[in-house]
Amino acid sequence: MDKVITIFLLSIFGMGHGFSQEITEMIPWQKDHRLRWSDFRGKVPPDAVPAATTASGISYKYSANLIHHEVELDFEVNAYFYPEESWYKPAVCDEFILAHEQLHFDISELFARRMRERLNQTTFSENVKQEVRDIYREILKELEDLQDRYDWETNFSRNREAQLRWNRQIAEALDRYTSK
Repeated sequence: MDKVITIFLLSIFGMGHGFSQEITEMIPWQKDHRLRWSDFRGKVPPDAVPAATTASGISYKYSANLIHHEVELDFEVNAYFYPEESWYKPAVCDEFILAHEQLHFDISELFARRMRERLNQTTFSENVKQEVRDIYREILKELEDLQDRYDWETNFSRNREAQLRWNRQIAEALDRYTSK
């Protein structure tokens, strides 16, 4: 018996705040597009401590064809930036902080690539829905952990030496995935 499953899931990784509204706009990650402060259109919370917040995340959709117990998976995984959920304080933000926020978005793209790789390398069973969901949850946990480590090690961009090191590391990691 042939079976086709189509799933779409969207996850948002917000840097330190919840989402209060439906997502109406998403900017897909693109190598040649860098964020601008004008992309940050969310309202600054009254008690906000950070200078800026980048809301970015990973979405995926897939279809699976099950033919004679063999699963063929067709999928799409993307990283997005959410302008209405991202904000900044103009009085304290500069281009160095913007670069820090861009790297949060770049890290989301890195994990979108890791998820694509995992999906390509996995042999799925008839339980494909749960298996894809499990991969997604693992990727999101790794993404969240790395985003937290990035902020901690760079002290939210204040440690310029650490920030520059992270910029190089993430650029190199993204290049490794594109060179495969």
